Amino acid sequence: MNEENTKWLVVVNPMASVGKCGKDWPEIKQLLVKEGFEFDDVLTEYPGHAIEIVRNAIIEKGYRKFISVGGDGTNNEVINGIFTQEVVPTTEITMGALPIGTGNDWRRTFDIPIDYPKVIKILKKGHVFVHDIGKLTYYNDGDSQVRYFLNAAGTGLDEMVCDATNLMKRQGKGGAMRYLLGIVKCLMNYKYVRLQLEIDGEKVLDDYVLSLSVGNCRYIGGGMMMMPNAVPDDGILDVTVVRQLSMLKFIANVKNIYSGAFVKKIKEVQTYRGKKIRITSNPPHSLKVETEGENLNNSPFDFEILPKAINMIVPDKK
Repeated sequence: MNEENTKWLVVVNPMASVGKCGKDWPEIKQLLVKEGFEFDDVLTEYPGHAIEIVRNAIIEKGYRKFISVGGDGTNNEVINGIFTQEVVPTTEITMGALPIGTGNDWRRTFDIPIDYPKVIKILKKGHVFVHDIGKLTYYNDGDSQVRYFLNAAGTGLDEMVCDATNLMKRQGKGGAMRYLLGIVKCLMNYKYVRLQLEIDGEKVLDDYVLSLSVGNCRYIGGGMMMMPNAVPDDGILDVTVVRQLSMLKFIANVKNIYSGAFVKKIKEVQTYRGKKIRITSNPPHSLKVETEGENLNNSPFDFEILPKAINMIVPDKK
């Protein structure tokens, strides 16, 4: 392992927000230079590349400070690069994010703007929030796999919509209206799966479920406040379950879903909190899961919280 590198490593996903990130990167780079950042930068070339870049940067080049330029998926890859190396405690690493993505959901919990100069001034100020991290164990062809997440994960309709959104992005399409239409289309084709939910070893649910979200933070799906009570440094994961729900009732409550009020207004919704979450399904292995835009095979799923695991730069509210 090399000596500590005092520069920032800026990891840029040029494909984020249907290519907007790549187009805007020269402007962003000049703003970073103007603010006096000492940094190196690297552009990702394929899915999963940021994981490799960050892991190797820590182990081989001594970087301890990272800025993710892209969406929630880019953040997720940077986090997984940090948490899949073992040479440096993750609490010795600092990460900032400049949001340019389809959903940009992590930033919403902290009211991080999407204006580039404003975000860069926040990064320059360097106010640190010691953030919890979620850890997900899932199965791929019978082999257990691990994925870490900063913001949230979901199964059922959450995963189905994520898959449809990723297809739209690959086709060069985007926008909030397309996303909502995608949700309606997924609702029309959704097949309910029976799942069992355990919170800290206690079975709390055995039912057919439309969606289930697990999060450190409050938002998923481009601004839906699915976990309105989540606190990203309390050492607890928040879980929101939506049982069988008609399309008409879903559409009638879209505004409440974006405001978070739906958890109190819809009787088919339950919320839970815990440190360890287990999800099994009937039939077995019939569920997929998504974490911050990444679709993963398959159930059972085990979630746990890693309390105060990384230093994230966020706005100073004082």
